[in-house]
Amino acid sequence: MKKIQMVDLQTQYQHIKKDIDTVIQEVIDSCQFINGPAVRQFQEALEKYLGVRHVIPCANGTDALQVSMMALDLQPGDEVITASFTFIATAEVIALLKLTPVLVDVDPDIFNIDPVAIERAITPKTKAIVPVHLFGQSADMEAIMAIARKHNLYVIEDNCQAIGADYIFSDGSRKKAGTIGHIGCTSFFPSKNLGCYGDGGSILTDDDVLAQKLRSIVNHGMVVRYYHDMVGVNSRLDSIQAAVLKTKLQHLDEYARKRNTAASYYDNAFRNHPKIKIPARFPHSTHVFHQYTMILHEGVDRKGLIDYLASKEIPAMIYYPVPLHLQKAYIDPRYKEGDFPVTEAISHQVISLPMHTELSEEQLKHITTSVLEFLNK
Repeated sequence: MKKIQMVDLQTQYQHIKKDIDTVIQEVIDSCQFINGPAVRQFQEALEKYLGVRHVIPCANGTDALQVSMMALDLQPGDEVITASFTFIATAEVIALLKLTPVLVDVDPDIFNIDPVAIERAITPKTKAIVPVHLFGQSADMEAIMAIARKHNLYVIEDNCQAIGADYIFSDGSRKKAGTIGHIGCTSFFPSKNLGCYGDGGSILTDDDVLAQKLRSIVNHGMVVRYYHDMVGVNSRLDSIQAAVLKTKLQHLDEYARKRNTAASYYDNAFRNHPKIKIPARFPHSTHVFHQYTMILHEGVDRKGLIDYLASKEIPAMIYYPVPLHLQKAYIDPRYKEGDFPVTEAISHQVISLPMHTELSEEQLKHITTSVLEFLNK
């Protein structure tokens, strides 16, 4: 059996090697490494796939979040609401821009931001909400957009983990995650569902005026070359990464199906086990399984399970062991341990198993058998 990895990019590459090698060589031959045709081609392909008017490529997902907040003219002291259970980048850019991160709890089943908690946290200083579509399915965007309209707030979707997922509205209509709020942000970090071979990201919007401003900010605040109308940054997606992404975009739905197949295998193995809660599916979103993250019930030795799996050459990860409000860099007198009971509980209970497009049935059987061996001891 081939060695099990959390993400097997090497085998995925071998399946598309000919196409990838060809497009990379084409960029090298052209020597148009920055803002070359490959970037425009990928941008247009992603716009079509997502059904969004504007895709603004940038250097990474963190930049996408930062540039989005810059484009909305948020001012120091303005409050931005987001979840405490997420990767640090979501709050990092808020702090970097001297905005005030306002953290709230998450839904105990789907791990995404709780709309009820959002509304409770709104003050006269609140200017934006950043819902994170964690682990591969959308937050409750219909409820979040209703709250935003009621309080005249911006919504920036952190869609770095759920590209390709569909949000299903109560009337049955659908939109891609990341295209519902005023702005959406994506990451193309190599391990993402749509990942490049380095760093990359993009910003999404249907607003023509906002799109022009976003494009200017990612390019040093320029609209016309060497004329700088606003303070910007240097955040570009290079041509080689764009060429890789355009090629992989053609396989994104196939990749989601493969991830769902692996998730179903895990579900069937663990569904009725008294010590495991399998990932819940939010009925208003499809799931693209960036991670397969389950909850171990109280009393299960999580470190012991991770160590046991390692002895069987099976990796496992904890996303995320420390909530944002308990991170040293974000200690704030407004928050203390115990303030976010759902977030704090799941941070001690979650465990993520290998999840990628190349998992074989043999590997899945070995993983599930090993998990059950430990739990049944």
